[in-house]
Amino acid sequence: MTDGIDHGRHVRQGLIGFITGHRSKWLIVALWLIVLVVAAPLAQKLTDAQDNDAASWLPGSAESTQVLNTANNFRPEQIPAVVVYARDGGLTVQDRREIAEDVDQIRQLTDHGIRGAETRGPVYNATTSPEAAQIYVPITMDEKGWERIAPAVDSIRDQTGEGRDGLAVHITGPGGTSADFSKAFEGIDSTLLFSAMAVVIVMLLITYRSPTLLLVPLFGVVVALFTAQALIYLLAEHAGLTVNGQSAGILTVLVFGAGTDYALLLVARYREELRRHEDRHEAMALALHRAGPAVLASGATVVLSMLVLLAAEMNSTRGLGPVAAIGVAVALLAMLTLFPALLLVFGRWIFWPAIPHLGTPDPTERGVWARMGRRFAVRPRVVWGATVVALAVVSLGLLQLRAAGISNADAFTGKPDSITGQEVSERYFPAGSGDPLVIVSNQAQGVQVGRVVASTEGVVPTSLGVPPGTKPTYDGKVLFEATMTDPSDSEAAKQTVERVRDAVHDVPGADAQVGGGTAALLDMDAATTHDNVVIIPAVLAVVLLILSVLLRALVAPLLLIGTVVLSFAAALGASALAFRHIFDYAGETTDFPLFVFVFLVALGIDYNIFLTTRIREEAARRGTRPGVVTGLAATGAVITSAGLVLAGTFAALATLPMVGFAEIGFAVAFGILLDTFIVRSVLVTALFLDVGPKVWWPHRLAREDGGAPAVSRPEERVSQSSE
Repeated sequence: MTDGIDHGRHVRQGLIGFITGHRSKWLIVALWLIVLVVAAPLAQKLTDAQDNDAASWLPGSAESTQVLNTANNFRPEQIPAVVVYARDGGLTVQDRREIAEDVDQIRQLTDHGIRGAETRGPVYNATTSPEAAQIYVPITMDEKGWERIAPAVDSIRDQTGEGRDGLAVHITGPGGTSADFSKAFEGIDSTLLFSAMAVVIVMLLITYRSPTLLLVPLFGVVVALFTAQALIYLLAEHAGLTVNGQSAGILTVLVFGAGTDYALLLVARYREELRRHEDRHEAMALALHRAGPAVLASGATVVLSMLVLLAAEMNSTRGLGPVAAIGVAVALLAMLTLFPALLLVFGRWIFWPAIPHLGTPDPTERGVWARMGRRFAVRPRVVWGATVVALAVVSLGLLQLRAAGISNADAFTGKPDSITGQEVSERYFPAGSGDPLVIVSNQAQGVQVGRVVASTEGVVPTSLGVPPGTKPTYDGKVLFEATMTDPSDSEAAKQTVERVRDAVHDVPGADAQVGGGTAALLDMDAATTHDNVVIIPAVLAVVLLILSVLLRALVAPLLLIGTVVLSFAAALGASALAFRHIFDYAGETTDFPLFVFVFLVALGIDYNIFLTTRIREEAARRGTRPGVVTGLAATGAVITSAGLVLAGTFAALATLPMVGFAEIGFAVAFGILLDTFIVRSVLVTALFLDVGPKVWWPHRLAREDGGAPAVSRPEERVSQSSE
C-alpha cells in the first residue's frame, strides 16, 4: 500500500495535480460556471447563424453551384411554390373563377420573400374541359430563405385554402417540398436535446443505480453542449464557419453521446481507485493517470476523424467536420476537468446508495465478463473464427443496400402535402414542371444552345418559350429554363441532365452550363462518391496512427482496424436488410455509407482503445493472455454501458420525420451495439488471446512477455489489480 500511496503522490503533480487539488478543484468549477453563464445566451443564437441556402449544401466546384451563383446576377435566388388544383371529372366554371381570384390575391403578396407580382398562371392541363391547373409562385431564397420558406408557403395557403367542394388544392414544387423539409427540421435542436437527455438519464440510472451520481455527468455534458454551441456561433458569425441544420442536429447527439461515454469510462476507474485509497483526491489522480490517456486518445480519434471531413467536396459534409470536432473537443475538455472536479467536490456520497469504501470487494472479480474471458481462453481460435464467419454472413446484406439517393416522395417518414401535390401534378402535367433545368450560356450562342436543349430527349420542347436570344442578359451571358418530362428527383431526370450537358458543352464558344435542382442532385451524387473514396481511407489511416502511437505496436492496431472494417460491413448489411424488409424504406441517401462509417469508426474505436490500453497495462505486469482476461473483466461492464448510452443517443435521430436521419440513427446505433457486445467483447478478446504476446510487436513487450496462460488453474480469481 505504501507503493500505491507514493505513486498516488507522484501523479498528483502538474495538470492532474491541479485538477485534483483540494483548493484548485473549486477554481475549476468556478471557471466552468463562468463559461456557462457567458455561453448559454450565445448558444441560443446558433439557430440564427445557420446557413441553409442551397450553396451551403452543394459541392463548391460543381457545375450546378456555378450556375446558381451566375443566376444570382440575373435575379435573386428563388424557387417556385407550385399550387396544384384538380377535380375528378374536370374543373367547373366556378372552379376556374375561384382559381383566377386566388391568382389575383397571391399577386398582392410580398411577405416572407414571396414575389407575388411575378406569379405565373393559371396553367391548365387542357384547352377544353381541363381537370387540373397550376400556379407558379416565386419565393426568394437568400441566406434567410430556409427560415422564411415555411411561413411563405403558409401565407400562400391562406389565400388558396386546402380544398373545397371536391376541388383538391395542394402546394408542391421545390417551394412546397422545401417548406415541408423546413417543418421537419423545426425544433430539431430541442427535440434531439430532450431525446438525448432522456436516453442518458435512463441509461445512467441503469448503469450507476444512483439518482445522485447521474446528475454530475448530465450537468457536465449540458455545459459542454452550450459551450460548444456558443463557440460555433461565434465562429459562424465572425470566422466564416458554415453551420446548417444537419450539422447543428448531429452536434447535439455527438456531445451527449461522446461526453457521457468519457464520463462513464472515467467513473469506472475512479470507483476502482476509491476501493484502494482512502483519499478521494488521490484516487481521482490515479484514475486520471491511468484512464486519462485512453479517454484522451479516444477523443483525439473522433476529433481528427471529423476534421478529415474538411477534405470533402460536399459543402454540407465539409461544414460538419469542424462543427463536430469542436463539439467533441469541448466535451472531452469538460469531462477531463469539470467532471472530475465536481466528483471531488461532492465526495463519495455522490455514489449513494452503492458507495465504494476503502477495502470493499471489486464486483468484477467474479462477474460475467471475467467468466466469459476464461471461457474464451480455452479455445480462442474457434471463438474468433466463428464470430468472423457470422459477421461476414451478416455483411452479405450489403447486396440489399440502395445508397443511390432517395426521391422527395421517399424522404419523409410520413406523407406531407407537397408529396401528395407532386403525385397529383404528375397525373396531369409534365413530371418535371416546377423544377426546371437552368441553362446559362454566352449570349451570342444562346439561340443555338436553346435549340440543342429543346431537341434533347427528356426535355419538353415547348418549355423554353420565347427564343433564348431575347432573354435578359448579364455580362454577355443569357439564362433560360427548360422543363423535363420526368420527375426532377428521378434517375431518368438525372440522365436527362447528363444528355443536356453533353449536348450544350459541344456547342462551340457557348461556354454553356446546366444547373437546377436535378443537376444539383447529380453533382451531389458525384461529390459524395469522391468523398467516400477520399475520406474513408483517410479516417482509417488516422485511427491506425493513433492506435499505433497509443499501444506502441503495429500488430494490435492492424487487428483492430480489421475488426472495425468487418463491424462496419456487418452493421451496414444488417441495416440494409432492416430497411428493405422491416421499415420498407425505398433506399438510402448517397452520403449514408460515409456518415455511418465516420461515426461508427471514430466513436466505436473508443471501446477498443479503452479495452486494449487496459490489456496492455495488465500485460506489462502479468503477461498478455492473463492481461486480456483481466482487461475484459475490468472494462466489460462500463464499455457495455457506454455503448448503450451512445447507441441510445444516436437512436434519438429516429424521432425526426425524415428517412435519411432515421436511417443514420438506426445504422449507427445498431453498429455501436454490435461493436460493443460482439466485436469488442468477443472478437477482439479472442484474437488477442490467440495471438498472444506477438500482438505487441515490435515493442519489447512482445519478447519479454513470458507467454503465461490466460488461466493457470480453474479456481483462479481474475482481479483488475492486486498490487
